[in-house]
Amino acid sequence: MRGVTGMAVVVTEPFLGQKPGTSGLRKTVAEFSQYQYFQNYIQSVFDCLEGHNKRTLIIGGDGRYPGEKFAPIVIQLAAANGFENIVVAQKAWLSTPAASHLVRKHNAVAAVVLTASHNPGGKNGDFGVKVMLSNGGPAPDSFARSIHQRSLAIREYRTVEDTVPDLQHCGSYNFAGSRLDVIDPVNDYQELMQRLFDFNALAELAESRFTMMFDGLNGVSGPYAERILARTLGFSSAHFKRTNPLPDFGGQYPDPNPVYAGRFHNAMMSIAAPDFGAACDSDADRHMIMGRGICVAPSDSLAILAQHMHLAPAYACGIAGVARSVGTSTAVDRVATHLQIPCFETPTGWKYFGNLLDAGLITLCGEESSGAGSSHIREKDGLWAVLLWLSIIAATRKPVSHLLQEHWQQFGRTYYERRDYEEIDEGACHDMLTRLRLRLPRLPGRATALGNIEQAYDFSYLDPVNHSISEKQGIVLHFSSGARIVTRLSGTGTTGATLRVYGERYDQHRFDRIPGEYLESLFDILDQIAGISAITRQYAPSLVT
Repeated sequence: MRGVTGMAVVVTEPFLGQKPGTSGLRKTVAEFSQYQYFQNYIQSVFDCLEGHNKRTLIIGGDGRYPGEKFAPIVIQLAAANGFENIVVAQKAWLSTPAASHLVRKHNAVAAVVLTASHNPGGKNGDFGVKVMLSNGGPAPDSFARSIHQRSLAIREYRTVEDTVPDLQHCGSYNFAGSRLDVIDPVNDYQELMQRLFDFNALAELAESRFTMMFDGLNGVSGPYAERILARTLGFSSAHFKRTNPLPDFGGQYPDPNPVYAGRFHNAMMSIAAPDFGAACDSDADRHMIMGRGICVAPSDSLAILAQHMHLAPAYACGIAGVARSVGTSTAVDRVATHLQIPCFETPTGWKYFGNLLDAGLITLCGEESSGAGSSHIREKDGLWAVLLWLSIIAATRKPVSHLLQEHWQQFGRTYYERRDYEEIDEGACHDMLTRLRLRLPRLPGRATALGNIEQAYDFSYLDPVNHSISEKQGIVLHFSSGARIVTRLSGTGTTGATLRVYGERYDQHRFDRIPGEYLESLFDILDQIAGISAITRQYAPSLVT
């Protein structure tokens, strides 16, 4: 490594619990604020990045507290660890999908994204570090394990004592022997979107009487929406809400669902609502789509995007295939069958889509947690999904409600609901799942109100590209009626355990049912088998989406 002026080697001690989850390391701000905790983790990441010397590193985040303080620390450690070029977003505000694009554009070795995604922010909230590797996708399980192992053995970290330039302004600097580029966070991403979509057609839609609402939930999606949707395309920002990033997200959960984005949801359900509504989470990788008086379920959104994706110029020749997580409804499977393309079922976590995308096996992928993306990057992309929805509307001139009804008429409706049990005792939850796994061989053939249980298994994924195996990714029950229910532990919480249960029932003829009522018997069956209420001591879920 080249000599670095002002470099210091700092003695430290390991911290327990620095094991990355589904989307990186997420802990409370209090935990991250412990002396040397953050430095230890970043040094552990750098120690696991082979060949990073004289390479490029991307840095940004969702603007949450205390990212403004932590971003310069990453820069100092990066310079001391031999990165030749450090690219950081102005104010360190960088959406997760934009970070993925920058990694690919600059041939960077990695990105460090300071985000806990949809988790709450502020001094009493959560913080997180997501690591992307050279394909622009989340670090795979093998790399996450390496980080954890290194964090348990670390005894020193390298930093520089130089003062980091003001990140409020764009510019290029020679910083401690590294080139430091502070860049506009929106420019490169907007250029990418202009290659994918017909901005002239979208501008024509904006010039018509079509109206839209956008809610940025005080995360970093706001500046992207203001620049691209309002200033470039011309959509009126009169109904744009919470587009100014705040370190505590205004005291709200920056999660685009009908519960945490309740104000947005209620406004769009009004008869006086705009034609179209969209919301994105704090780091802009998740999205929520609404029409006037109707909310599009994430699984339905993925299916409709697959059905109409050819209407956007970049996908006019068709799509290679689709993929969904095990907890996502099977609505997109029926579209894939109709299009005669493959549909892959993966574990939860965007990292599992990366190999499929890199190999050209799929073009579109998505998860039930309001995430969708395509081969343009290796992350889910909230604003991309919004632009694709707008492109479909511009091409068909049909409102959201009509697109939904037409989709159901052709493919049937998959009624779907996710129920979360949050901050429950982790040991008790693991015991419950262990007992349920032991019962799985005896469940097929069992009679229930929804027909016999036909299959009961613990989902295991064989990656068709690298042939790696990921086990215990969700307990799945299939019923003879076509109903399906999945149970798994989430890896995105920071306190206790979060148990997630996903239920779905298919109806080819009736589309006006209330999902919660139609699915209640399915959740009751699982409770009878697994004893969720007794184990969690929660007789109602913490969150229903």
